[in-house]
Amino acid sequence: MASTPDPRLLRAFVTVADELHFTRAASRLYVAQQALSRDVRRLERMLGADLFVRTTRQVTLTGEGERLLPYAHRVLAAYEELDAAAAGADRPLVVDVAAPVSTGTLVLDAARAAAPELEFVARFHSGLAGAAAEIAAGRVDVSFGRVAGLPPELRERLAHRLVRFERVAVLLPGDHRLAARTAVPLAELAGETLYVGAGNPETAEWTDYARLLLAGRGVGLAAPFPKIEGDAEFARVVRRRGWSVLASETFADFPGMALRPLTDPVPVSPVSVVWRRGLRHPGLAVLLSAAERLAADGGWRDVPGGAWLPEPDRAELAEGPPGRSADASRARRAAG
Repeated sequence: MASTPDPRLLRAFVTVADELHFTRAASRLYVAQQALSRDVRRLERMLGADLFVRTTRQVTLTGEGERLLPYAHRVLAAYEELDAAAAGADRPLVVDVAAPVSTGTLVLDAARAAAPELEFVARFHSGLAGAAAEIAAGRVDVSFGRVAGLPPELRERLAHRLVRFERVAVLLPGDHRLAARTAVPLAELAGETLYVGAGNPETAEWTDYARLLLAGRGVGLAAPFPKIEGDAEFARVVRRRGWSVLASETFADFPGMALRPLTDPVPVSPVSVVWRRGLRHPGLAVLLSAAERLAADGGWRDVPGGAWLPEPDRAELAEGPPGRSADASRARRAAG
């Protein structure tokens, strides 16, 4: 072999070996299938060995592929360790908090207070779907949001930890017939049209949650609309169109509008801290510690009686990461 293979080629090899399917492997790596096939063939030429047996029905590892696979894993792990060591504490941790008023912002503020010597740079993607793609591409390190709404191939590249069950609310015009209520039963929204972020790919996980929650309840969803940038523009568009908005309890204050929690049932949305698998940075440990402290002090993972969770979220919590089984059990019991 003339030279050490490019890590990209090794990553192509181990991903195809894991999936034994070029299309699924290409989806996980966010590359075209043709490009992935070229990378595998190039690696085979460099190694002087066939790594896979390809037929129209299946892909299997050759004997040489099986022999070399553990070495490829070790080389990739070494590259990741080198990247982490090179980054060190001097590189800022890039943290997407979604909005200035959010659970993510509260956690980031607590992390900055706990470790003023570290640099945390905030980003403001409007939803986890947009931020997660940036995490996978290495342009963002950490974000917050509803993991169950992400594509499975993207979730596989991310690690996550439950931080909070946010109560879901509705943002109403001040003169709305329900604005005087302290809480709004879901049945009272029948006949209403709610804005749920349809048309904004960055908030696809929230639009998915809304559709699951409102299915069969006689509530209309506002037609897809371009992404709305900034609170001032959001308020202008919402007021102009007369929309009510499906929101969460942690939401910006808009003068002339009323944020009311939903009841009967009480919808909750899990908010997790999400980061790239293999990420090593001292700021990540500080951020996770801050999230744990806030969750414990604020009862963030307590679930109200009569809570409602979508089935995909209950399944995600049932699988949850190690050390979170108690939180998942409470959520499953509360959500029925």
